[in-house]
Amino acid sequence: MDANSQCRDSGSHCRTYCIRRKQLHPLNYFYFMTNDSFPMTLCKEMVRNERTLLTKVENGSVMRSSKSIRFLVLHCSATRSNQSYSVEQLMRDHKQRGFRTIGYHFYIRRDGSLTQHRKLLEVGAHARPYNRCSIGICYEGGLDENGVPCDTRTKEQTERMVELLKKLHVLFPNARIVGHRDLPSTTPKDCPCLDAQEVFGWIEEL
Repeated sequence: MDANSQCRDSGSHCRTYCIRRKQLHPLNYFYFMTNDSFPMTLCKEMVRNERTLLTKVENGSVMRSSKSIRFLVLHCSATRSNQSYSVEQLMRDHKQRGFRTIGYHFYIRRDGSLTQHRKLLEVGAHARPYNRCSIGICYEGGLDENGVPCDTRTKEQTERMVELLKKLHVLFPNARIVGHRDLPSTTPKDCPCLDAQEVFGWIEEL
């Protein structure tokens, strides 16, 4: 069964939207790798912010049940490995893009520290059109010192990601561990700059 079928079968009303995207300057690579920004056009309808998306388009800020979770989606912050990208900076950037808070459920810094920004069954803003059937996990980094996409995970980040994914697997045993780039119908991207199944797929077998 493909990703789109899994999402439809979950009863979570995930859809493939007709998204008209702007051409982005290379300096805006951060936005290209992670998600769209508001306002956006969905099937010829202008959506100005996340509140409008959840109340009028995606129909609800909370998923139906734990059975709705079909994907544990890995992301990177698309920031350079030699630069710090704090929770406060992430919050600022996401709010500037029209989100009410950070779009990911979890954020993991280079030192392995973990913060949660959305409840487990709260709809995220990280992988349209799969937000209603997924949990978003972002690690700080994803670009080398020259700004080239690269797996920049530290030992501490990897350990924390494994710990988190194991816990989420217990809660959502049918959810697949995927990278943002692995989801069909998403913008071509490198995020999370690693092969999610090759690195973490073994957790699904536990």
